[in-house]
Amino acid sequence: KRMIDRTFDPGFRIGLHQKDLNLALGSARSLGMALPNTASAQQLFSACVAQGGSDWDHSALVRALEALASHTVAPDI
Repeated sequence: KRMIDRTFDPGFRIGLHQKDLNLALGSARSLGMALPNTASAQQLFSACVAQGGSDWDHSALVRALEALASHTVAPDI
């Protein structure tokens, strides 16, 4: 709903997700495990940060997906 409504005011910030995902990926690496979906999510969050979105709510992840698809789910309000 937040993605469609384009309400990206911080709830849980992308920067905090990145910190947590880095911890998970580092632990997995040390155990010799692969977490491909976690790594993909981290890359999408990094794309948001590259657009200045470290403080956006995690629902702004839709912006990275829209950029990859060259399609907007819903216009910014």
